[in-house]
Amino acid sequence: MESKAAETEKPGKVSVFAKRAARSLSRRLREFGEVAPEGFDLENIPNADIALYFADQPTKLYQLLQWLPVFENHSELRTIVVVRNLETYNELRTKTSLQVLLVPRYEILMALYDRANFHAVIYVNNGWTNFQSLSFQQAVHIHVNHGESDKICMVSNQAKAYDKVYVAGQAAIDRHAAAIAWFDPSHLVSVGRPQLDLDIASPLAKSESVTITYAPTWEGEDEVNNYTSVDLYGPQIVQAALAIPDARFVYKPHPRVIESADPLVRANHKKIVNLIASAGAPHVYLPNANILGILPETDLLIADVSSVTLDYLYLTASSPILLTDRRSSPAQLLADSPMSAACVVIDQNSIPQVSELITTALKVDSHRDDRARMRTYYFGDTAKGTSTQVFWSAIRSEIAAHDSALNLIQRVRQVQP
Repeated sequence: MESKAAETEKPGKVSVFAKRAARSLSRRLREFGEVAPEGFDLENIPNADIALYFADQPTKLYQLLQWLPVFENHSELRTIVVVRNLETYNELRTKTSLQVLLVPRYEILMALYDRANFHAVIYVNNGWTNFQSLSFQQAVHIHVNHGESDKICMVSNQAKAYDKVYVAGQAAIDRHAAAIAWFDPSHLVSVGRPQLDLDIASPLAKSESVTITYAPTWEGEDEVNNYTSVDLYGPQIVQAALAIPDARFVYKPHPRVIESADPLVRANHKKIVNLIASAGAPHVYLPNANILGILPETDLLIADVSSVTLDYLYLTASSPILLTDRRSSPAQLLADSPMSAACVVIDQNSIPQVSELITTALKVDSHRDDRARMRTYYFGDTAKGTSTQVFWSAIRSEIAAHDSALNLIQRVRQVQP
């Protein structure tokens, strides 16, 4: 499919949104300061195929950052990143080669969409202003989320609002069916995990030692979404891992663990960092590293119910996983996370034996075949590299189908008296 910039002329008539936005733009520029890149002009918006929409503050940028290389590496369809927060804009424009536009006001957003004439708008989360963006009728709206995870927040009734919801595989389809009533499963499209096709440089030095990585998640927005192990098991896990002979321990927490609002999570995080500092090399704390560069170098992963655990399953299904359960309910854990059947589980009953669990998992991997089956269940029977092809093929297909439907509507309107 050719870029729309080459095949479509800008409309000659400026919409009411564009006229209204043009009147307010100079006032907003004075109020916010330098809020848009040089050349941002509602009368001179470059044509683009895709708006990659992100409205949240910088603390949630990790949701968008993992997607940027997927779009940066694709030249067939042009993407512009649209943000609504000034601090996010200032931080993001140094992190991507894609054009980034700050659009704080709704009427300016609609004017931008109207002038750029996007074919698709893509969303990486369920931020509340997504629903402002969804009011634009001329593009297909696709939700891609920011990872594949068994967390309850990965399934929302908001999924009904998007034209299509891209998911990794059958596990996500089942997750939606189990959680949402009156949801049309035909809106779900399995595309694998394109981010895992990227070749991410490892931040770790080459080593002959066994590498044990602890990558806990944060505590979530509320207790229902709380899957972290840092407050309950963190220091015990780290002490046990550091004591394993001839092993290298890596600590890579979720970005929001570091500045957690939970006092115990924050305190235990500091304890863990101090334990690593006291133990010294070769053990490392890597708060700013890309976890996708660490996982391929990991021989054993200790993590929570999160996207990290499933990413590891995809990348290294042959290596063991220790999965934590803060609720210490095997039945609930299995219902929430089917992959727990393929893992050694750390909970309040087994945490006293965590040293033995780590040692045994490294010596006798009893779940290897189970993990292979789970990898297929979560991601399909796909090799690394194929998800990206499936992803872009799906986007081209959705754009073509939506454009065709719009053309049909326009033809019907033209023949109506």
